[in-house]
Amino acid sequence: MNTISQVRPDRVRCRVAPSALALLESARQGLVTAESDVSAGGRYVGAHLAALRAAAAIVAARAEPAPPRRRRPQSVWELLPRVEPTLSEWAAFFAAGAGKRAAAEAGLPRAVTSREADELLRDAGTFVSLAETALGVPAQSPLPLPAAI
Repeated sequence: MNTISQVRPDRVRCRVAPSALALLESARQGLVTAESDVSAGGRYVGAHLAALRAAAAIVAARAEPAPPRRRRPQSVWELLPRVEPTLSEWAAFFAAGAGKRAAAEAGLPRAVTSREADELLRDAGTFVSLAETALGVPAQSPLPLPAAI
């Protein structure tokens, strides 16, 4: 497996697959993009997708290949607690918001409020940082959060 070594502040090396690092970078970029979206639905969708990418990075880095059996597809929110049990509550939290994200993606005008979007943006930022920590990747600087209304 092709991996990239990261140097942590405490000088311990960790190895993370490039695909997982790319997902974390995409999650970070998604948070930046979501933060600047003027619509509540856009911020909510962007924040939720950023969290999804961060969870996918952990699953990609830690999951063992499944035996070749026919099973129903599983969401990353179902897989995350198996590979990183400490993030089980986060997985349940974001899984519960998937329907609301779908409604916002569909353009339903009352799918989410501005406050819900801003709160999810904050929570997704926290989750992305936790995902980085779980993988031993140096955390990025915190993103500026929108002012609470």
